[in-house]
Amino acid sequence: MAATRTPPTSWIEEGLRALAAGGPDAVRIESLAQALGVTKGGFYGHFDDRGTLLEAMLDRWERMLIDDVIERVEGEGEEDARATLRQLFSLASSSDARELMRIELAVRDWARRDKAVAKRLRHVDNRRMEYMRPLFGAFCADDDDVEVRCLLGLSLFAGSHFVAADHGARSRAEVVELALKRLLE
Repeated sequence: MAATRTPPTSWIEEGLRALAAGGPDAVRIESLAQALGVTKGGFYGHFDDRGTLLEAMLDRWERMLIDDVIERVEGEGEEDARATLRQLFSLASSSDARELMRIELAVRDWARRDKAVAKRLRHVDNRRMEYMRPLFGAFCADDDDVEVRCLLGLSLFAGSHFVAADHGARSRAEVVELALKRLLE
């Protein structure tokens, strides 16, 4: 009977978990093999080296955070731009998105030290902005207003996790909801 090989997606997913937990230095072939319960020899059947795995992980991150999200939002069949944006922001703040946010924050931190990752992050953020522009443009006539709302939406998604401020009697979730309401006015 032939041995069952660990698929490349398992290596990629485990690599993303390691990245989220400890940054790019935590993505080590030996550690991933141990976490998967396999030998590291199987890794080389799928990837040339660690760099190839890291690139595949960034590809998967982009698909999860852009393509999969857009597919889910578009799958809702919302015809109103505000409803589509509400769905987009709802997905971004869902409990399903928590693990993705850990990966997102790890990639953003990694991009501070690696020019190639910074270039990839810029590409992903530009894709996000490109997706939101026509949605905000559907109810904002002013191009400046559209650009500001896109930046604020993206900043709220990526940046609110870095803010440690209290909000008086309001929870963070309530304040984020208020901010999103304002963006959609």
